[in-house]
Amino acid sequence: MKITSTSCICPVLVCLCFVQRCYGTAHHSSIKVTRNQTKHIEGETEVHHRPKRGWVWNQFFVLEEHMGPDPQYVGKLHSNSDKGDGSVKYILTGEGAGTIFIIDDTTGDIHSTKSLDREQKTHYVLHAQAIDRRTNKPLEPESEFIIKVQDINDNAPKFTDGPYIVTVPEMSDMGVIRTALHNMDREAREHYSVVIQAKDMAGQVGGLSGSTTVNITLTDVNDNPPRFPQKHYQLYVPESAQVGSAVGKIKANDADTGSNADMTYSIINGDGIGIFSISTDKETREGILSLKKPLNYEKKKSYTLTIEGANTHLDFRFSHLGPFKDATMLKIIVGDVDEPPLFSMPSYVMEVYENAKIGTVVGTVLAQDPDSANSLVRYFIDYSAEDDRCFNIDANTGTIRTTKVLDREETPWYNITVAASENDNPGLLSHVTVGIRVLDVNDNPPELAREYDIVVCENSKPGQVIHTISAIDRDDFANGPRFNFFLDERLSVNPNFTLKDNEDNTASILTRRRRFSRTIQDVYYLPIMISDGGIPSLSSSSTLTVRVCACERDGRVRTCHAEAFLSSAGLSTGALIAILLCVVILLAIVVLFITLRRSKKEPLIISEEDVRENVVTYDDEGGGEEDTEAFDITALRNPSAAEELKYRRDIRPEVKLTPRHQTLSTLESIDVQEFIKQKLVEADLDPSVPPYDSLQTYAYEGQRSEAGSISSLDSATTQSDQDYHYLGDWGPEFKKLAELYGEIESERTT
Repeated sequence: MKITSTSCICPVLVCLCFVQRCYGTAHHSSIKVTRNQTKHIEGETEVHHRPKRGWVWNQFFVLEEHMGPDPQYVGKLHSNSDKGDGSVKYILTGEGAGTIFIIDDTTGDIHSTKSLDREQKTHYVLHAQAIDRRTNKPLEPESEFIIKVQDINDNAPKFTDGPYIVTVPEMSDMGVIRTALHNMDREAREHYSVVIQAKDMAGQVGGLSGSTTVNITLTDVNDNPPRFPQKHYQLYVPESAQVGSAVGKIKANDADTGSNADMTYSIINGDGIGIFSISTDKETREGILSLKKPLNYEKKKSYTLTIEGANTHLDFRFSHLGPFKDATMLKIIVGDVDEPPLFSMPSYVMEVYENAKIGTVVGTVLAQDPDSANSLVRYFIDYSAEDDRCFNIDANTGTIRTTKVLDREETPWYNITVAASENDNPGLLSHVTVGIRVLDVNDNPPELAREYDIVVCENSKPGQVIHTISAIDRDDFANGPRFNFFLDERLSVNPNFTLKDNEDNTASILTRRRRFSRTIQDVYYLPIMISDGGIPSLSSSSTLTVRVCACERDGRVRTCHAEAFLSSAGLSTGALIAILLCVVILLAIVVLFITLRRSKKEPLIISEEDVRENVVTYDDEGGGEEDTEAFDITALRNPSAAEELKYRRDIRPEVKLTPRHQTLSTLESIDVQEFIKQKLVEADLDPSVPPYDSLQTYAYEGQRSEAGSISSLDSATTQSDQDYHYLGDWGPEFKKLAELYGEIESERTT
């Protein structure tokens, strides 16, 4: 296939194409190859080659930005198989094929249908193929070629980031853009604009150009010192100005900006250095004049200050321009103001003893009018609504006195506020704080520090410490400790306990004898006396309660109450509660049973007609000897007391029986057994009573025996020489018994 180009490019390219087409084979190899021939190489066998194709041109050129009405001709594809009879069909594929580039399938001419831009795409890769139009079989293998877009001068130079903003320090002489003037001053002109043009083709004719603007701003340097607008200033300050308050402002001007204009102010001279101070406001760059000490017009009416303002950040390149600071003179005139009275002290502290009489002098305050008029001063106490008014003050002299009897233990310190005003101008007030300390007097005796629960074990030994007590005193330390503990000498010596003063404001309770018994006495009382170290000394009496308790051998308290006896029997508190609950339930059942018995009104009476035809069920039992309503059992207790027959009162008999009387001699000689049998027979044969059984209780025991009592209860009062020490070896079950008999024996020996 042969590809030719007629794109009106350089004639050198056309010549090169022709030379390569005609002599390319001979130049590429020293082997001569012709159509349908074979080549022989020394030492090699014969090699067959396919027929040689025509020269393939693998690159086309097309100009960018073509603006003509017709498509731009690019080149031509041609195959050696094409005889010009239209039997060969050319096909174009690849980038832009069919859209940007089209081909005449008969002639092989390639045209560009669109205007191309080399700055967007520099080349296109395409593929060409020749096929038989009748059989659609390829006549040549597919060939790849490139269409390059040729550049034309269609883009002028362009500044991408313009317009440019540049900052140049004033007074500068270096830079890519150089200053044309020497010592450019920002304070004179700050902004400049420069237009810069760029040309291509080295500025030749036909070249394109572009321009941009550069805005230049001169930045500031510290080349200007601060300057006060005036050399002398005057300021009026009233003498009533508060210490620490700002009384005036002053400012120096600086032509520079930013940090180059920062400055500080200071007082460098003058008679008011100790009275006034100056600080710098960083936002406004002003000097703030403040008062350090109060002013007094009557003492000094004016002050003179020399104030200096200096730059903070210096640039030594411009130190030749002079000192970067300036000074000015400030005269301060003190204004006269009618002032409130002035107290002689900023605060007062006074003392008074407690229990002092009403009207006792506590102290005196003094205030004077500081003005030249020297007006009279009046005093009063500034009480709030909830204050307890315990003091008053003389309005003319300022003397403070008590109005109540003071108690240090209730309030040891009072703070009051005394106000003073001028007679001529009562609205001007001054205040002072007066602290009044109440001094202590020994008016409170010492007392026990708390309620003590003192316990002594039953097995205690003589001299054993059972408790330690301490005391307190409401008075001050000087009238309180040291405390002395002792027993009341007016009472007899306590045989059970004694008191030992430990000389450290505590005392110990000691036992005097061996063993204590709860069964004999479970509580003891010990009166004691306590005195303080005040002048004069005060004392008080207290009574200590000592309980006797059962303890273990190591001294631990086991119990101090009466239930210890039940505990020794092995009963716990829960068991005792259960027993009591059972007793209460049994009592409730008995009361209920008695109530039900008494609520029965109708007796069980069966008519004669239904005796043989009915079975009567009853659960009534005899009430015993306590039942006095059903039977009269006096005769059963003592047969000799029965004088006549008693009728039953629980039923109403329908048949009245003739009473059976017995003679007195028969009653006296009757035997109890025979009497019971007789009554039983009468009850069985009596037709007026229902056939129910009754349980009777007989309490008669006969006459007293002449032999007397054989009980051993009286033997407890006799003396015995029995030794009970062996009970202590029987174990914890017999511990209580051993303690009881051991106490009896110890008392008997003593």
